[in-house]
Amino acid sequence: MHFATWYNKHKNNWWALPLILPALMLPLAVWFNANTLMEGGRVFLIYMPLGLMSAFVLVFGWAALPGIVLALLIRYLPMKGELVTMLAVAHFLIPVSLSFAAYRVFVPRRHAVAFGVIALTLQRMFWLVLVSSTLFLFIYQMGLFFGWYDPFLSMVSENPLHPRTLINFQAVLVGTLTGMPFFYFIIRIIRNPHFVFSFWSRMRGQAQNGVTKTEVTLWIALVALLINLLLLPLGDSTSIFRTDYTLTLILPVMLWGAMRFGFLFITNIWTIILIILCSGFNNYLPPDMGFQLHLAIASSCYAIFSITIFMMAAVTTRQRFLHAKARRAAFTDPIIQMPNLRALNRDIGRHPWSALAFLRIPELELLGRNYGVLLRIQYKQQIAEYLRKILIADEKVYHLSGHDLAVRLNYESHETKIEAIDRRIKQFRFMWDGMPLQPQVGISYCYVRHPISHLYLLLGELSTMAELSLTTYHPENLQQQGSNQVQNAVKSKVAMMNRLQIALDGGNFLLMAQRIEGMRGDSYHEILLRMQGDNGELFTPDSFLPVAHEFGLSSRIDHWVLESTLQFMDKGRERLPGCRFAINLTPASVSRMQFPAEVKILLEKYNVEPWQLVFEVTESNSLTNLEQANMTLTALQRMGCRVAIDDFGTGYASYARLKNISADILKIDGSFIRNLLTSSLDYQIVESICQLARMKKMQVVAEYVENEALKEAVQRLGIDYMQGYLIGYPQPLESLLSTIES
Repeated sequence: MHFATWYNKHKNNWWALPLILPALMLPLAVWFNANTLMEGGRVFLIYMPLGLMSAFVLVFGWAALPGIVLALLIRYLPMKGELVTMLAVAHFLIPVSLSFAAYRVFVPRRHAVAFGVIALTLQRMFWLVLVSSTLFLFIYQMGLFFGWYDPFLSMVSENPLHPRTLINFQAVLVGTLTGMPFFYFIIRIIRNPHFVFSFWSRMRGQAQNGVTKTEVTLWIALVALLINLLLLPLGDSTSIFRTDYTLTLILPVMLWGAMRFGFLFITNIWTIILIILCSGFNNYLPPDMGFQLHLAIASSCYAIFSITIFMMAAVTTRQRFLHAKARRAAFTDPIIQMPNLRALNRDIGRHPWSALAFLRIPELELLGRNYGVLLRIQYKQQIAEYLRKILIADEKVYHLSGHDLAVRLNYESHETKIEAIDRRIKQFRFMWDGMPLQPQVGISYCYVRHPISHLYLLLGELSTMAELSLTTYHPENLQQQGSNQVQNAVKSKVAMMNRLQIALDGGNFLLMAQRIEGMRGDSYHEILLRMQGDNGELFTPDSFLPVAHEFGLSSRIDHWVLESTLQFMDKGRERLPGCRFAINLTPASVSRMQFPAEVKILLEKYNVEPWQLVFEVTESNSLTNLEQANMTLTALQRMGCRVAIDDFGTGYASYARLKNISADILKIDGSFIRNLLTSSLDYQIVESICQLARMKKMQVVAEYVENEALKEAVQRLGIDYMQGYLIGYPQPLESLLSTIES
């Protein structure tokens, strides 16, 4: 144990592995060399020592140089003497050091990472292969010029353009290109044996999806056949397939492997094949006439094939990596970093049966507005991580838009898993700045069978059931509750939304007007909206305004009502001089900063005075941005319009809200007026509202005045205006003109 710790701590020091391994591996690299004799001296088909030394400096950096020097001394000193040994040491160190120094300048970070990265592959091919090989042969040429080397044993001729020099240059180039990654992985495995598992995993990961054992077996068999044809001894009856012609057939087979099996696999396999082919060159290169030409062509084939295979493998592996990255991005939400709806659809398709759970957290929207969007992101991430602890490997939590999540479960015992999810969610506490938060979560679920073509509709049904779960406090089963009712509700909502859109585009709304009578003889009318159906039926706001608010259409409806009312006022200017109208505003319009400016533009367009408009606001839970609402109402008042609070006394329109909101008119809800004569409590409430309104210098309107007794009671309380069936029924706005004429 102590030795292993000491070894792992010091193994990369220059006096440890970098000093020992070069001396052990240099004989192996020399053994891989393939050489022969031709006119003028010795030629190599592949030369590996330079690639070995480049691999050492790539792994260990400058710490590898003492080991390289030691390896060269051990090899050359006993045979060649001191002078030749010193020349050999300088001959290897100069190109290796200069090329590695230049490489480090252009690749300052992550210079030693494994092969396969396209940018690093190009840098290494240029500096550690081309530049290093060129310097190595250039030093040989200079040594021959100054008489340091034996011309016969040298790798160059006196003429730099001699075929022997060209063949040897290609041999060094090929040996460095293929030997450097080959020895690199061997050194990495020796330094850390566990690297073999990483290497194997990366090699498998680089293969194209869909590669089968049959394809790999066929490819190996084809490569073995071509190698066998090349290595069979030449004879008098030798066919063309047992000559260097077959060498050209190896390229398409290797390119097939490069495109399908990845960079790590094909480059190491090609290095082994190349060593075998170069060692057995006598079996496919004819020794008689034209041997030098065949040798030069074979050498150039080795070089061109190696460069082509390396580049093709690097490019295709890079393309597969980018494609896989794009696919992962397509199935992952970029902000939440969780599987998205597309991933859910894919995973459902991978299983014949699945259980689908839907989680709704409506309070996230309010929390996100108060604490920022980061709270919503972290909440979803943390609750998903919390739930993963009870899920198995292929079950996942998926991000849906807004404040929803989905969970796909295996069908087996999914009901038990749903109960476990419910318990775990109720135990979950989300910490935000030291404050524990536990928003309520509604859960609905169902089981689905692949293929499913209505996932989006199904999620809508589950969303509706999750809303029900918020009130029942337990998970709701869509199948048990019956999906027809939910489907009908969803379809009804969608149909209403489509009807609303058509009405907005075609102006299929009807404006009604109901008279509001003042105690001092003055009066004005409240504009009431109706939507016309296909068969002439009329829809009240209660049936379509909630849908309009949910789908973001309420502001457009308000704009249509306002402009249509102003058009009517402009058209009836002579017959209805000084008419006033009250227009109801939805919370969406009141919360819009641009709304006062739009009102001003429309008033100027139709030449209507601001005092002729009263804007009625009904406070509700959807009016969340109170600060902006107050700013909007104040801007309308400064413009000259009047503001009324509708349905005061119920819901959110309370005394507390009245303290902070600016208004000119208070409309008492009809539920108090209707019982004014029979309930002393309602009478006292109405009386207190009137006193409060007088303190704030506000006028009061009583709704639902439907008989003379109520009218007299309202008058006794000093209320300023009355509205109800006794005063007048709602009538089409256009009918006001005919009423005036009659």
